[in-house]
Amino acid sequence: MTCPIEVQQAFILSSLVTFLSGLVILFIGRLVRIISTKCHCFKGLSISDRIKMKHLKMSQFYGIFRKRIDMLLSAQTFVGRVLMILVFLLSIGSLVIYFINSADPVGSCSGIEDKTLPIDLLFNAFFAFYFGLRFVAADNKIKFWLEMNSLVDMFTIPPTFVSYYLNINWLGLRFLRSLRLLELPQILQYLRAIKTSSSVKFSQLLSIVVSTWFTAAGFLHLVENSGDPWLKGRNSQIMSYFEAFYLVIATTSTVGFGDVVAKTALGRTFIICFIIMSLILFANYAPELMETFAKGKKYSHSYEVVRGRKFIVVCGNITVESVTAFLRNFLQPKAGEMNIEIIFLGETLPSLELETILKLYLAYTSFFYGSALKMEDLKRVAVEYAEACLILANPLCADSYIEDTSNIMRVLSIKNYYPKTRVIIQILQSHNKYYLPKIPNWDWCSGDNVICFAELNLGFIAQGCLVPGLATFLTSLFVEQTKKIIPKQPWQKYFLDGLSNNIVTHVLSNDFEGMSFPEVSRLCFVKLHIMLIAIEYKANATGIRSLMLNPPALIKVNRNTTGFFIAKSVEEVRRAYFYCISCHSDVNSPELIGRCGCGIKKGRQINASTPVLNLRNFPKTRTREKEGYESPKRLSRKSSTLSNFIFRDLTTLESDMKNDLFDNSGMFHWCKSVPLENIILKHIELDAVKFQNHIVVCVFGDSQSPLLGLRNFVMPLRTSNYTFKELKDIVFIGALDYLQREWRFLRHFPKLYILPGSALYPGDLIAANIRECSMCAILSNQSKLSSDQTLVDAESILATLNIGSLRVSSNQSNLDISERCSRHTPYSSFQEKFRRIPIITELKNPSNIHFIEQLSGMHGGLLGTSLHLSTSFSTGAVFSDSFLDSLLATAFYNYRVLELLQMLVTGGLSYEMEPNDEKDCDNFHDSIYSLLIGRGRCKLALLSLNQTMLLELPARDTFGEVFCGSLDNFGILCLGIYRLIDEEIQNPTQRRFVITRPDNDFKLQPTDLLFCAIPFNIAHYSESCTIIKSVSESKSKISSYNIRGSEVLHGKRIEDEEKEQEEMIEEGERRGRRPPKRGIALETGDLEEDEEAQAQAAASYNRHSIVRISMLCKSLFLAMEAEAKKTLPTQPDSKKQQPRRETVIHKSLSLGDQ
Repeated sequence: MTCPIEVQQAFILSSLVTFLSGLVILFIGRLVRIISTKCHCFKGLSISDRIKMKHLKMSQFYGIFRKRIDMLLSAQTFVGRVLMILVFLLSIGSLVIYFINSADPVGSCSGIEDKTLPIDLLFNAFFAFYFGLRFVAADNKIKFWLEMNSLVDMFTIPPTFVSYYLNINWLGLRFLRSLRLLELPQILQYLRAIKTSSSVKFSQLLSIVVSTWFTAAGFLHLVENSGDPWLKGRNSQIMSYFEAFYLVIATTSTVGFGDVVAKTALGRTFIICFIIMSLILFANYAPELMETFAKGKKYSHSYEVVRGRKFIVVCGNITVESVTAFLRNFLQPKAGEMNIEIIFLGETLPSLELETILKLYLAYTSFFYGSALKMEDLKRVAVEYAEACLILANPLCADSYIEDTSNIMRVLSIKNYYPKTRVIIQILQSHNKYYLPKIPNWDWCSGDNVICFAELNLGFIAQGCLVPGLATFLTSLFVEQTKKIIPKQPWQKYFLDGLSNNIVTHVLSNDFEGMSFPEVSRLCFVKLHIMLIAIEYKANATGIRSLMLNPPALIKVNRNTTGFFIAKSVEEVRRAYFYCISCHSDVNSPELIGRCGCGIKKGRQINASTPVLNLRNFPKTRTREKEGYESPKRLSRKSSTLSNFIFRDLTTLESDMKNDLFDNSGMFHWCKSVPLENIILKHIELDAVKFQNHIVVCVFGDSQSPLLGLRNFVMPLRTSNYTFKELKDIVFIGALDYLQREWRFLRHFPKLYILPGSALYPGDLIAANIRECSMCAILSNQSKLSSDQTLVDAESILATLNIGSLRVSSNQSNLDISERCSRHTPYSSFQEKFRRIPIITELKNPSNIHFIEQLSGMHGGLLGTSLHLSTSFSTGAVFSDSFLDSLLATAFYNYRVLELLQMLVTGGLSYEMEPNDEKDCDNFHDSIYSLLIGRGRCKLALLSLNQTMLLELPARDTFGEVFCGSLDNFGILCLGIYRLIDEEIQNPTQRRFVITRPDNDFKLQPTDLLFCAIPFNIAHYSESCTIIKSVSESKSKISSYNIRGSEVLHGKRIEDEEKEQEEMIEEGERRGRRPPKRGIALETGDLEEDEEAQAQAAASYNRHSIVRISMLCKSLFLAMEAEAKKTLPTQPDSKKQQPRRETVIHKSLSLGDQ
């Protein structure tokens, strides 16, 4: 039957009255509550306590009841989840009833014969109950009343009760139940039907689209069948719900066939609004929906392993920048010969830029969407068959701790999935890398390795402070230069030629077996034209493998020994493997040395069970072939009057070690924990402090900045192969809040000071006596991460400008050896009034190098080039850790090169060299081998051609003559040259540039400085005190620890200290304590441990350590002396004079060179 207009209005009015009346009541109730609260505040004394207690109990009961209802309805309880699922299903059932009833005309009303009426009434009764529970649990009633689900209930529940009362059913606004479909993703998550992010996103998009279509079709179905109210339905048309849904789909797709159109004004107005809304809606969600389907399927497949095809897996920080840098460095060593496929496992879908890069390297790369933390994703990329798994870190991340722990968890996941997988990981902070050896399946021998950015970055800068230009020298050995540059000046040609050299490893020929390292290195340099700088040595007595830089003649080369060369290519280094005495002794051209056909190798056979280091029975060394450069005559070992380099004999060695304290590994100088307040320099005390030849470190940071890890900077400057007198004072300039956080890791290192201030303030720089420093290091601030990468280094650049503007008087007595040598030359006019302060600046953004170039004042550089081709880099004035990305490829292809770099930069022990238990620890320290790889290892330094012992060489015209002469006479290995850029007129600031591994016939200049690896028995220090300090009595005690070994301690102060130390030793022996196994643990161990007890334990250990090392040194010197006597020719009786003690001892430096 036809439904009268009055009945239709009654259905709609029931919903409107419910909504408006409830809203008014809620506003009135809130207003009454606010008024009553204010009245109680002003008239609280007039209200009886009984009424107050009753009101309080009611409020308390209501609060508990509401909390129970809230917990009941939440998804945290089983009942709550059941209610939400039941409401959703009943809403779908009510919507189905609406679809059934929509077959009848909208204007008709069904009566008692409609069987769906009681079912729909039952559903809506449950909806009303659930609505009441939600209303009671709501905190803000008005906000709840205006929610979408509440509006749906208020416009669908009251009409159902009206229809039951009138026994007439009308469709009305029941189509609003389709909005309940928006809860579909939440219901599916409760049922655990969807788990991945892509499926959740897809369900959300689907629910929004479908609910919008159903609601819009229901509205059109209502208004088109009812007509416009003001026309009393005269423009109505009969339109089924399916036709309305068809019209909505056609409108959404903007097709508009015209077969079904809206005729009413309300319908057409709705169509206009719906078109605009649908365009906005689908413009946002359609691309995302397509991307989810297309990309998710494209990058979610599994990798198919092809037999004979090698591949690696790269995960972690997969971005455009990281992938570009990785591919540039990884593909370069084997360009054109790549047989390794690179599988990138990214946790996010690749961007358009990254997809473009991957397409450029389509033959070598593949991308897979997944996470290394999930076993199924590791299985998809077949990690168990991969050559290695490389984990990239983000150096510009906001939190380095989170970045490191995330990568460590990836390592743990990979090792749990397949323990034998080789893993190479990048770590930002050094203290986080100590978690990796604790992973059960971590194995250094199988190639697992760590690249620590902070350790290497600060280590390079520290080496640049010790030896000017050394940071550039070491960096140039690992930088691959592919861009062709035409040099404009001669010095640029020399520098670019040096950049073509790299560190290359190869197994040495067995014909070198039994020869000493100086013999092999000299032969390789003279005959093969390659420079051997280190070997991988394994002592048969201890079984420990280690890398030894320029080992003494006591070390003999074994069979299958791996050598480390500075060369331009692998083809050059292969000469050392193919060399045969029988076939190549008469070959003069190194290019002709190749695989020989004799098939006979006459290498010496040494019993593997016999220790190579035998102090009594040394194997006879073969006589060196007399070809190439002849060995010059032996020179007497005298300390040059022009330098501070001192040849130490046993007496000098014991004197230097008398007051030295070391950590348990013997690799670093150690001291008692120094309180922070005792090393803080105040401006009122600086008049009594005179720093000279010290290191100034400018640090930028505050209490909220992430830690740089200054311990990584200090440790290379406190290695034990330097005597205590050689240690330079280090003055940190920065915010006290930041340096106080760093000090807990630095308090066991000697000769450290803190000057609160800023490098941007000239007064603080002058207070640190920066005019007389040996080097000033400016460290970049990690916390200044800006959207504009140019501003990352703003403070470092401004500090460089500030320090460079300081005028320094050229006082020769206060200059270091490298500075004095550059001025005591025939080319010096002694008319220079000012000199520059040596600076090394760290840049986070390499593109900021042009700012430093402008500040340097040097013209004629390689404009428009990268940082590693700039003038500032060639002189050692800047450093950037951007090249550390290339070490990942280096570690994969040859992990031994990375070990050598870590040994050169950090000066620490490798993990394989560290003893594993207390017994091994004692055996380790009680061997001469431990002394050679510990305190007896070589150190890098600059030697002047005219101001050091090199002046005594008879031939010094070419680099080859100096190389052979210094190696034969002093055991010094020359590596490169530090040369003045131009003559003094064109280079008033005396800037020098680095030449890496010059040719054998390279002509030297009198002003040249040489990078050298110096034996441990040559020390460089001044007999005068480096620091004169007269401070208050409160700091006198700590000064004895902080400047121990200095000549400042005289008379009674020395006696008091020795007495105090003896008491500490006795107490330490009584307690029977020793320092921790790892030397670093003294700085990073239990910081809550009693400092006095720790110092006593260290003193007890140090006494035994000094005695043990002294005995080892005596044995080593006597062994080297005996070896020298065996190789020295017999002298006439008239010339048999008793040489000085130090002369005899130091002649043993060149064993087998006679």
